[in-house]
Amino acid sequence: MINNILITGANGQDGKIILKKLLKKRINLFLISKKFENKIQKKNIKYFEFNLNKKKKLEKFFKNYKIDIILHLASNNPGYRQNNFKKHYLENINISKNIINFSIKHNNKIKFISCSSSRVFKKKNIVNENSKLFASDFYGKFRIDIYNYLNQIKKVNKKFNFINVILFNHDSIYRNERFLLPRIISAIIKKDKKFLNEIIKENISMDYSHADDICNGLMKIIFNKNKIKNIILSSGKKTYINDLIKFLFKKNNINMKLNYKNVKKSHCVIGKNKFAKKILNWKLRKDIYIAAQEMFKIINKNN
Repeated sequence: MINNILITGANGQDGKIILKKLLKKRINLFLISKKFENKIQKKNIKYFEFNLNKKKKLEKFFKNYKIDIILHLASNNPGYRQNNFKKHYLENINISKNIINFSIKHNNKIKFISCSSSRVFKKKNIVNENSKLFASDFYGKFRIDIYNYLNQIKKVNKKFNFINVILFNHDSIYRNERFLLPRIISAIIKKDKKFLNEIIKENISMDYSHADDICNGLMKIIFNKNKIKNIILSSGKKTYINDLIKFLFKKNNINMKLNYKNVKKSHCVIGKNKFAKKILNWKLRKDIYIAAQEMFKIINKNN
């Protein structure tokens, strides 16, 4: 049997990586995004350019195509120091409810993979799949509310198969330039000492992975037959942004004096990935340092 798989937000970082991984599979692939820069011309790939807020277009799509599996990646993700109620809550909640409601209406046995975020936890905690949820911003609130919405549907429709995948921070050469690590790399290349010193003083730390590892985990979830409700994909360890800056300086022979004194104390949420490793036979093969250097080469080339 050939599955019909839909990926929303397919033009984003994870969508681009997963598309490459799915090309070798015997599936029919449907990709939705507001726009696509490049389109791979293959018979089993169909592209659709529209906003998921467009209810009529979305329902028409599900009427025309029977979808077996949805990987729901689409969302307005907040960049560094962004927190907008309309953009990061209202728009996101409407988009997700639209895709959930119309997909179930036309196939109540659909496998729905909802990609959540580490923003649903308190920053100071080491967490697992059963940890208490806590919204520290509008994006975290949106993710928690969608998870609760999916649970409500499951209570009514026992056949509905949803998986809540909690993704921790991950980057690659496909990461949008408005996010933190691409901005730091651009600042290094442009020798923007002011911005770099501001970042260094913040002493930011994250549970940070190479996006290729995270997308390998998502691939395994797409085709996994086990019943999974919640699953964390993370590095399982803390990475300091300041260490990444020092690494890039050394790796690329950059001489620039920055102020590493009087930095703030740093806390972050760290995700335990033991369950994912066991049930998916998932392994971390790369790390954020590899991703940072790959990104440096691309950004440096384009400047």
